[in-house]
Amino acid sequence: MGSTTHDVVVVGYGIAGVTAAIEAAEAGARVLAIDRGYGGGATALSGGIVYAGGGTRYQKAAGVRDTPENMYEYLRQEVRGAVSDATLRRFCAMSAATIDWLVEHGAQFSGTLCPYKTSYPTDRHYLYHSGNEKAWPFVEHAEPAPRGHRQVARGLGSGKALYAALRAAAERVGVDFRPLSRVHELIVEDGQVSGVRYSTVGLDAPIVRRHARVSVVGGKLANWMPAVGTRINAHADALWQGSAVAAEARAGAVILAAGGFAFSGPMMAEHANGFADITPLGTVGDDGTAIRLGVAAGGSTSHMGRMTAWRFINPPAAMTEGVAVGPSGERIANEDLYGAALAQEMVEHHQGRGFLVMDARQWRKARSQVLVQSQPFQLAQSAYLFSVGHRKAASLGELASGISVPAEALDATVRTYNEGIRSGQGDPAHKAPELCSPIEEAPFRAVDISIRNSPAFPAPGMTLGGLRVDEETGAVLREDDTPVPGLYAAGRSAVGVCSNGYLSGMALADGIFSGRRAGATASGAFH
Repeated sequence: MGSTTHDVVVVGYGIAGVTAAIEAAEAGARVLAIDRGYGGGATALSGGIVYAGGGTRYQKAAGVRDTPENMYEYLRQEVRGAVSDATLRRFCAMSAATIDWLVEHGAQFSGTLCPYKTSYPTDRHYLYHSGNEKAWPFVEHAEPAPRGHRQVARGLGSGKALYAALRAAAERVGVDFRPLSRVHELIVEDGQVSGVRYSTVGLDAPIVRRHARVSVVGGKLANWMPAVGTRINAHADALWQGSAVAAEARAGAVILAAGGFAFSGPMMAEHANGFADITPLGTVGDDGTAIRLGVAAGGSTSHMGRMTAWRFINPPAAMTEGVAVGPSGERIANEDLYGAALAQEMVEHHQGRGFLVMDARQWRKARSQVLVQSQPFQLAQSAYLFSVGHRKAASLGELASGISVPAEALDATVRTYNEGIRSGQGDPAHKAPELCSPIEEAPFRAVDISIRNSPAFPAPGMTLGGLRVDEETGAVLREDDTPVPGLYAAGRSAVGVCSNGYLSGMALADGIFSGRRAGATASGAFH
């Protein structure tokens, strides 16, 4: 295909890539966006949650009180120094305006507030507490506020709808998008990144329709049945390889925004540690290519061992009333923590293993909530958990034997929990009082909540580390903290706001924040 010339080349076209492209194009840059697939990345597969606060128009519509300072006081507990305080304050100060920017570019949100604890709301609700805002110890430092802004759409279509709106906006401002294109080398001349070399398949190629069908199936299965999805994706890859031709694009700046590395076996083997058995969330494009390209050009990495996995125990909300114990029978943490925080506790202190123990009354209450609190994909998991996905016993001792947990330890954990509730002193683990109830009525049940790759009850996850970047510009940094000229990174290809830990909506919010930053800086060098 020869060589083309642009001002900015964006590698990867998910939320970070598309927002970077829009920002650069609106500043007057000639932008080429390149994507391994058809665009969208993990964003199009996501729940479409954007973490935003500080007084967004939708928070105000729901009667929610929030300020940038309050948002900062909460997030600094979650971010734990992944970015500087100044950057986090800027992120919070820009948050409400970020939602406005998204709406201006076609996104749709709503202020319908979810009244119960959930990992993902039904289609009646589009604003919810998507993290640890109401849980101890976070609640002691900031006033809880719902900041999970979900793109208006049905079911899990919210991520796809959000991406479609932004991609259409990018087209309107003249971004040139080239799908089915894989960058294999950055062009570096006199120390300056000046373009990319890549292989591409034109959309008019005979294999495209078949490739698209196979890719859709492989992409979905890769997130729920990785072994099967990998085989199907390998077939799609063979189709692509047979038709790809070489090309190059020259540019004054390159932005790497091609996701993380959850689909890279070698990189996961090196960095995953206790998260090695997560169900990877994303696409085959999350194979670390962007990070490796950045390193090859002189960039450095950080937080590569930081991962996240989501072990959600709600909906239904009543599941949270049980107690989560590790293989020792000891309590893992307060069960109203966000699913990623609960998973982190399991990985760090309980070998990634755990069980949610409930009594008969809690179980009945949870079953009664399933239909009104769940999305279809959540109903499928509930069907498994309430049928064959649990252990049942007439006593706590028998239950302990069934899950290979020391009976005395489990009994002591439950007794301590019950005594705290009955005495009025509250749960010793500080779970919210409205989510506490004693475990006393037989039969008792236990759900295995371990971090493992299970199609029926998956623990999806992703990587959080990546290329080190200048927090003012998004420029990729060398080990000596000097920038690699002409090279920028954003989203999960870079260290960002959520690189120490995760809560729903932060990957999209950070992708938008870092993508726009990189796009503005890269285009500013030429306009």
